[in-house]
Amino acid sequence: MTAYAALRAQLETLTTEAFRPELAEIDRLSTLEIARTMNAEDATVPAAVAAQLPRIADAIDAIAARMARGGRLVYAGAGTAGRMGVQDASECPPTFNTDPADVVGLIAGGPSAMVKAVEGAEDSKELAADDLTALALTAEDTVIGVSASGRTPYAIGAVEFARTRGALTVGLSCNAGSALAAAADHGIEVVVGPELLTGSTRLKAGTAQKLVLNLISTITMIRLGKTYGNLMVDMRSSNEKLRARARRIVALATGAPDAEIEAALTATGGEVKNAILVVLGGVGGPRAAELLAASQGHLRAALAEAHAPTTR
Repeated sequence: MTAYAALRAQLETLTTEAFRPELAEIDRLSTLEIARTMNAEDATVPAAVAAQLPRIADAIDAIAARMARGGRLVYAGAGTAGRMGVQDASECPPTFNTDPADVVGLIAGGPSAMVKAVEGAEDSKELAADDLTALALTAEDTVIGVSASGRTPYAIGAVEFARTRGALTVGLSCNAGSALAAAADHGIEVVVGPELLTGSTRLKAGTAQKLVLNLISTITMIRLGKTYGNLMVDMRSSNEKLRARARRIVALATGAPDAEIEAALTATGGEVKNAILVVLGGVGGPRAAELLAASQGHLRAALAEAHAPTTR
């Protein structure tokens, strides 16, 4: 059997590649009918994600524990899966004020692959190993391989290499019994079924990946104290809109009048979390910074310490 024939035979076993004869004449339908069909397909994705929530939660707890010790979160994938990882990673600094080096997205073929396919990049396990070597991967880090098929060599190679370095590994795919999930410490298989367009995994599979990565990054950051309730208290105020949002967050958290909010933000150099602690904890800017450092950035713990009775 030729390599092409073997690959074709493998693809034909994958749910994400299955042909749906009932949709063979979808191009004959009206635009509204196609839209309704596609929308109905998309509506099935959250249920497929829900079936994997216990596995996702276990992975998040393990990731958060490592990141609390200084570890990094690294996504690795090719094509749509790689782009999902890069997108999620790029949104963490403005949302949670993380260092850009703390959450990293790797895509097979490098940054140019975000907008143009790099031929053959996804087929190389060695390329994944090289990309992770360049990051000086450690045992405190986490690598999440993302692949709709669960067979992409780049994603599998990333997970396999990460395990040799003692890093935590997660394999996210959209087929049951995938090689990627089997290679990882935590296998997450969100089986969304065949696509509307045969093999077009930018559709339901891509949506599933986006939902799972949202869960992983958001809940990990909640566990790391990057939020206070459902408020983004660690957000970075890098433009006028975000500066206005920062003031609103302090107002929602404290109920303080505008003048007190402005004074608190001034005293803390515009840091939202610190300003909330100044208002609710009744402390000065420098003391707020000390309390947050001692609590590893957890605002509730810092508030409890601010209100704790002093002992002599």
